[in-house]
Amino acid sequence: MSASDTDFLGRPVIAVTGLGIVSSLGKGVAANWDALIAGKSGIHTIDRFSTEGLRTTISGSVDFMGEMGRTSTGLSYAMAESAGSEAIRMAGLKDDDFGGPLFLAAPPVEMEWQHRLQLDHMDGATTEEAGYDRLLEIARKHPDRSIYNLTQCSRISELLADRLGTRGLPITLSTACASGASAIQLGVEAIRRGETERAITIGTDGSITQESLIRFSLLSALSTQNDAPEKASKPFSKDRDGFIMAEGAGALVLESYAAAKARGATIYGLILGCGERADDFHRTRSKPDGSPIIAAIKAGIEDAGLTPEGIDYINAHGTSTPENDRMEATGLAAVFGERLKETPISSNKSMIGHTLTAAGAIEAAFSILSLKEGVLPPTINHHHPDPAIELDVVPNTARRAEIGAVLSNSFGFGGQNACLVLGRAPRA
Repeated sequence: MSASDTDFLGRPVIAVTGLGIVSSLGKGVAANWDALIAGKSGIHTIDRFSTEGLRTTISGSVDFMGEMGRTSTGLSYAMAESAGSEAIRMAGLKDDDFGGPLFLAAPPVEMEWQHRLQLDHMDGATTEEAGYDRLLEIARKHPDRSIYNLTQCSRISELLADRLGTRGLPITLSTACASGASAIQLGVEAIRRGETERAITIGTDGSITQESLIRFSLLSALSTQNDAPEKASKPFSKDRDGFIMAEGAGALVLESYAAAKARGATIYGLILGCGERADDFHRTRSKPDGSPIIAAIKAGIEDAGLTPEGIDYINAHGTSTPENDRMEATGLAAVFGERLKETPISSNKSMIGHTLTAAGAIEAAFSILSLKEGVLPPTINHHHPDPAIELDVVPNTARRAEIGAVLSNSFGFGGQNACLVLGRAPRA
């Protein structure tokens, strides 16, 4: 292994050789990237189910995945399979014989209302007796185990491992909105430790249901600006009022730089560093001084062997909630100082919404494309800047820019904070 194959700590340099994306903007890398840099929105009025009585009636749901998209688990799998197979093919590998481990970020899974009602009176159970444990027992014993399988978080990774031909026990994790970035970190660490020369990391989330909308509404987390769905997600704007729940999947094929070069693979970008810190202040709110966010950002930059001056663009978590956007700006200002005003920072969520478990993976894929193409996606709907947040948010229109390193932030409920630093592929 040559010196150029290792980083400043002597660890293998991590190359990204394949990408896959599904979001409300469409299916596939090309369709998503073209729509994103054009400033198009995938947010729309929900027609998957009745929204009567709900405060929020809009989302970035993915409604084009066919029969598999009829349940949350089925949709999460279908999107992950689409993004994963696309990434493997882009990497020039067989999408049914990948030959490396799978690290999957997937949403927490439980029985949906339709299935609870379906099981309600099976085997003599009455409504009063059919508590959640009882329903699971009935589903487990029933000859048709399809409903029970939908309650297993590992089900998606098991199906993916079979479909994509991965090796070893597939890992499933769920760390709220940081999950996609955390999955990438696990893949990076496995390669750095020498356990594998390649890994596929996928984040997926197809969990928009009436129940999930109600839960986030009870947290006062969702936007209620239903009249113009495409204008509702407005990160860092003064009139932001909540995030837009969305669905999607992002996949990255990671390889050691040495292995990728040896097989003549196209390298689209690099994963330079990963940082994570926990915040135990509150279930949904950040610590007021922003110290865990600050520490996660610093850890990612330091792991990359860089300083804040080495970051050319920030792909923000940027959810469009009053609390998150303010705290993210506060954390970034503490790290970057006055230089933050000159560093472009934009939010993909202004167009695709908040894809929850998948967000970190999708946004990492978009960051790699920004590095490769030299284009910064915009933050759309930015017409009323928040005077308390002075940032260059690449407002409303994409911008050409030669960049060498991107910081991609993912801050989740439950105090999960993960930051990735991604770099441009070495020029041939």
